Parts: sequence; C-alpha cells; structure tokens
Amino acid sequence: MSQRYLLGLDVGTSGTKALLIDGAGRVKATANVEYPMFTPRPLWAEQKPEDWWKASAAAIRAVLKKARAKGSDVAGVGLTGQMHGLVLLDKSGKVLRPCIMWNDQRTAKQCAAITKKVGAKRVIALTGNPVLPGFTAPKIAWVRENEPGVFRKAAKALLPKDYIRYRLTGEFFGEVSDASGTSLFDVGRRRWSDEMLKAVGVPRAWLPEITESPVASTRVSATAAAATGLVAGTPVVGGGGDQAAQAVGTGIVSEGAVSVTLGTSGVVFAASDRYRVEPSGLLHAFCHAVPGKWHLMGVMLSAGGSLRWYRDALCGEEKALAARRGCDPYEIMIAEAAKAPAGCEGLIFLPYLTGERTPHPDPLARGAFVGLTLRHGKGHLTRAVLEGVAYGLADSLTLMRELKLSVREIRASGGGARSPLWRQILADVFRAPVATVNSTDGAAYGAALLAGVGTGAFKSVESAAAKAVKVTGRTGVEKKTAAVYARYYPRYRALYPALKEEFAAVSGAGEG
Repeated sequence: MSQRYLLGLDVGTSGTKALLIDGAGRVKATANVEYPMFTPRPLWAEQKPEDWWKASAAAIRAVLKKARAKGSDVAGVGLTGQMHGLVLLDKSGKVLRPCIMWNDQRTAKQCAAITKKVGAKRVIALTGNPVLPGFTAPKIAWVRENEPGVFRKAAKALLPKDYIRYRLTGEFFGEVSDASGTSLFDVGRRRWSDEMLKAVGVPRAWLPEITESPVASTRVSATAAAATGLVAGTPVVGGGGDQAAQAVGTGIVSEGAVSVTLGTSGVVFAASDRYRVEPSGLLHAFCHAVPGKWHLMGVMLSAGGSLRWYRDALCGEEKALAARRGCDPYEIMIAEAAKAPAGCEGLIFLPYLTGERTPHPDPLARGAFVGLTLRHGKGHLTRAVLEGVAYGLADSLTLMRELKLSVREIRASGGGARSPLWRQILADVFRAPVATVNSTDGAAYGAALLAGVGTGAFKSVESAAAKAVKVTGRTGVEKKTAAVYARYYPRYRALYPALKEEFAAVSGAGEG
C-alpha cells in the first residue's frame, strides 16, 4: 500500500503554498507559486482570483512532484489563506471584479455608516469585533455604492480560500474561523447574522453554507483533478483563516495556550474554550478552527519591523562590522543589548512606527525613545527596542487576562523568536514561560492537520496537534528581571495616553 498524504494549501498575500505531510505530521514536501498584488489607487489593494487558482494548481502539481507522489496518495485537502477579501461572482460563477483584499483601506466611510446604523455596541455584541476597513462587509457596501453595475450582477460573495474551494470542487462552502472576519457572522452562535446581513444589504443566498473547520464538506471535481493532478472525489475540509490555521499548526488549540508571532508585525493569539469579547472591541474575537472553541487576537503593527528600522537607521557600524565578519548584523546588535541592564536604566521605546492597532487603534501614533540620558549607549537603545516591543505585545496579553483567560504557556514564532535574549525578555515581561516548537510551516501545516481530522487520520484537532507539534525549547521566567519589568511596564502604558494629542499634532505638522 502506498503512503497516504495530507495536503495543506495556503492562499497567501504574496503566493500560494502547498504542503504535504504524512500520517505522523512529518512534512514531506512544500512548493510555492507567487502572484502580484495591484494598487490601482492609493490605499487600495487588489488581486485577481484567477491568479490564485493558477498558482494553486501549479503548487499542487509541484508538491506532488517533489514528494514523488501521485494524486491517489492524497487522502484529503485542507484550505487556508488570507482573510477578509471580497470575491464577487455572477450567477454563472464568473468573477465580476478583482478581489478587494484584507489590507485595502478604501472603506472608512462604509465602516462608519454600518456602525452608525447598527450601533457600535450592538455590532460588537453580534460579531465580536468593530466594523474595520479590512473586513468584508464594508467592501460589499463600497461596491454597491461605487460599482452598481457589478453589484447588480453579483450572486455570490466568497472569501479567498473559499473561492479556491469553489474552483476545486464546484461547490460553495465556508467555515467558521474565516467567516468570523466578515462583520456578517454571529461569532458567538457560529452562524451568519441575519441582523448584520439586513443592515449591510447582503442577500443570504450570496453567502456559502458554513461548517466547522475540520468537516469534509466537499470533494475534488473531475475538472479540478485534471488541472491539479489530484484525484476526483478527494475530500476537501473546511480549513481555516490563516491565523486560526497557524494556531492549529503550532498547537494553540485549548485554553491556556497562547502564541506570539514576532514578524514585521506582532500577533498575540489565545485559544478560548468559551466565547469572550473585549467590550470595546480592542481584541479580535473569532471562532477557532477547533470545533466549539474561539480565539482572541491582538495585533501590533511594528514588532520585528521596529528592530529592522533601528538596524537600518542607527546601526550602520554594526552592519559594516557584520559584513567584515560574515555574520548577521542582528547578532552584533543583540550582543550589545545583552550587556545593558533590564529596564535600560529608565529608557523606554514606544514601537508605534506605523501607527498602532492593539490596544491603541490609532494610525497617528508614533514611535519614540523616552528617558534618554548621557548614560545611555547603543546597547541601551537596542535593548529598549526589544523591551518596547515586548511591552506592546503585553498590552494584548493584559487585555486577555482581564477577560479571565488563563495563560499557562506562550509559544513564540517568527524571525524575532530566534533570539534567546528576546525570548527571555518576553518571558519576563509576560511573567510566563516562552516555548518554541518544531512547526515552522505556518498556516499550510495547520490546514494539512485539519485535513487529517476531517478524513479520520486524527480523532480531533487537539489530538492532531498533540501528535504532530512538539516543544523544542522553553525559556523560564527570571524572577528578578520580571520584577524590574513589573515596575517599568506601567510607565510604558502611561506614555501613549500622555502623548496621544502630541502624536496627532506632529503628524499634522509633517503634512505638505
């Protein structure tokens, strides 16, 4: 009998990733196919769904070839991808316009109008979140107001990965985690919200049937089999939005487990065994890809991006030295930071270099070093950046703890998590151990695990994660250092309210 594989397909922002794992969760092969993003006007972001489909078909064929596998070796397919995007189809299934993406910012007017019509508190009560420009509902309203000819022809509204499901299977289905980011979904009840649909003016017939994430709701069609190399009839499970699928792939599947992703931005993701909502909508509250569970998520815009800015703007000497030594400039920078004391002798860095999202939804927020003295050297500055990012991430964790969410262990991933010093700072600021895991393939890996659950390879999402995801290292809390950060963190939190009006003033002064 030939080896049976599980396929995870991630329809990302820059490209589609296909990944094959075996029944033990071991990655056998990956393949990536890229495609462009278009910005026809400032603040707009669009992609062509046909590009996703061509990339998906090519990536599937490539990963099968790399693994020396046949389509008949694939037991099931799991889908994940960028959230919130709007794909409109006519009654024949033809795409009517390019997808309006998650990072498109054209819909501020529509967000305000929907919020006013429903009421800010009611919106959060229904959907767990405020109406945000990235979400799907205001994009539908924008099309109705600005492209009425397109709106009149529309018969289906799909999220990006669910469009790929349609191309793979010929059927319209979605799942709870991705639907949670539309502003049309009753997150607490895990179903479409009739009240929000009516308020936005979206016919229920436009939207796909929703299942739980591991449910095998559809099967590969003969047409898609010919395009991809898969076998007609192969089960396709619901899958998940990219953050929920990544959480599955890193084992964040039950309450007490929290992940921190230190990429350009920073994401704090916590699994919750019950539905919790931050009253002001400062945290995202979505359905998890684990049936019957939810998750809370906070996002800061400049995490690793702050350290990269600091490197490029102020660390020319370190970059030159690294070039001579043949090493990474970050190694030299972090070594200097390790010599500075915790708390940096009163120096605090605010990491709001591109505005902020959680807990300060303020595009005018700005970065700052506060507390500089003649005692401070380069090592203090570098460490202050690491600590400032940790404080910013702790803001999301603080909101979660205020909702009585338990935090047993935090799992760190992303480029910044490779630094032992940064992991130690995180552990001490968070007052919780920080672990690393073996999984490095992101959302596609989680989607493959979900495919395993839906096809019976694993009994549950929890058992799949327990079998496939292993802790590779753990950083404990150093009590003395944690006590130092416990004194400085309130000072950090006091700075944004004190400077908010000045941030707005200097932003205006820079115009023209």
